[in-house]
Amino acid sequence: MERISVTFLGPVASFSHQAAVEVFGKSAELSPRVSFADAFTSVQQGEADYAIIPCENSTNGSVVQTLDLLADPSNLYQHVEVCGAHYLTVHHCLLARRGVFTSQRDYGSVTKLYTHPQAWGQCERFLGTHLRGIERQDVSSTSKAGEIVSKETTERSAAIASHFAAEFHDLDILEENIEDKADNTTRFLVLRNIKSERTALPFEALRDGGAEGAAATAPMTRKTLVSFTVRQDTPGALAEALLTFKNYGMNLTSINSRPNQRNNWQYVFLVECQTAMSDEDKGGVTKVLGGLQSVTETCRHVGTWSE
Repeated sequence: MERISVTFLGPVASFSHQAAVEVFGKSAELSPRVSFADAFTSVQQGEADYAIIPCENSTNGSVVQTLDLLADPSNLYQHVEVCGAHYLTVHHCLLARRGVFTSQRDYGSVTKLYTHPQAWGQCERFLGTHLRGIERQDVSSTSKAGEIVSKETTERSAAIASHFAAEFHDLDILEENIEDKADNTTRFLVLRNIKSERTALPFEALRDGGAEGAAATAPMTRKTLVSFTVRQDTPGALAEALLTFKNYGMNLTSINSRPNQRNNWQYVFLVECQTAMSDEDKGGVTKVLGGLQSVTETCRHVGTWSE
């Protein structure tokens, strides 16, 4: 049987790569993409069966690049659907090229720091204590930060990245677990193409360990993500849309809004809700969508999954 293909936000050794390995293990062919949009496009165009994308961090909040793509105001990703989620405990390390620093905690001579923008907010306590005033350089991923530092030959630079990245790029670890909170966790969403026959199998059966592994960690909740727009000149339009979820017994767990890219100060709303697990209640999603159609300008089911 041909292996399924899974793409992730690269380069290799990123937290997204680590999440992909944890979810799919050796059951899939894993390949990196250079941007969030590239990962979405690869699923939309059938170049990959699945993508795994960071969506939210427990310390630093939502990943806006992912929200913008899920909102999809230009309808570029109509066949992309969320089918699963994975939680990864994120531990950051301070990394440097091998042999550059004389001792493990030689912070004082660091001249430049590289990492992904999300990581700064997750490590502010450590940075404010030990590396205050050091130049910070945003890069596309924590793994890219490690790659840059591994190739530096003139600067005494350091990267904030994972232990996974340290091993891959052969870097010294100056300090481990520099995140502000020990339970710092990133939630990743798994995307599939709803038109592909190769993604018809329930996602839980594809997780590393197959159906047996999925049963051992049986999910307790079911989530649904819906996007919609409302008329900006109608009083109570947003309240009316949100009331629809309550009317059909859906517990809202998050609400985000992103610019609709057509008119200033008008938005696409992304609402995530918790739905019932029992088979007889699964029709609730269809009822919510039907109710929303009468009180919104546009609405779309972005995905339903278990976690």
